[in-house]
Amino acid sequence: MSLYEEIKQRKEKISVIGLGYVGMPLAISFAKVIDVIGFDISKEKVQNYLNGIDVTKEVGNTAIEETKALLTWEEKNLRDCKFHIVAVPTPINSDKTPDLKPVIGASKTVGRNLTKGSIVVFESTVYPGVTEDICVPILEEESGLKYGVDFKVGYSQKELIQVIRYIDLKLL
Repeated sequence: MSLYEEIKQRKEKISVIGLGYVGMPLAISFAKVIDVIGFDISKEKVQNYLNGIDVTKEVGNTAIEETKALLTWEEKNLRDCKFHIVAVPTPINSDKTPDLKPVIGASKTVGRNLTKGSIVVFESTVYPGVTEDICVPILEEESGLKYGVDFKVGYSQKELIQVIRYIDLKLL
């Protein structure tokens, strides 16, 4: 059975890392049909969500209150997932270069909790080469797993669209 089929049948879970303007709507939408763990490093932000407050104002308080997604700041919960979506911001430094600290931090967090057979998709906006040259080595180092053998990586919306279509999810 494929990972997609296992996710669809709720035998496996997905995670959304970064519960901001992109991540939270993804987590809320996915949680309508599959098991989702939404993770953010900000305990305060997650606490607001758990209190029913949509700090992004993207999905509304009612959607936050009604979601079946497990929302957490505790990274150990990521170990329960086989499909990880990294949706962290890519701010710009004062010299107009991208600040990769959020995507590097997310890669370390996912790597520490990565399990064999997992897929990691980077939804964050990064320039060509960042995923292969920066993120993959971090995932390997933190997890002790080998890219292409023990886990796979995607870096475009194409992978997300395939999952969405596969599980018949319709995002707004």
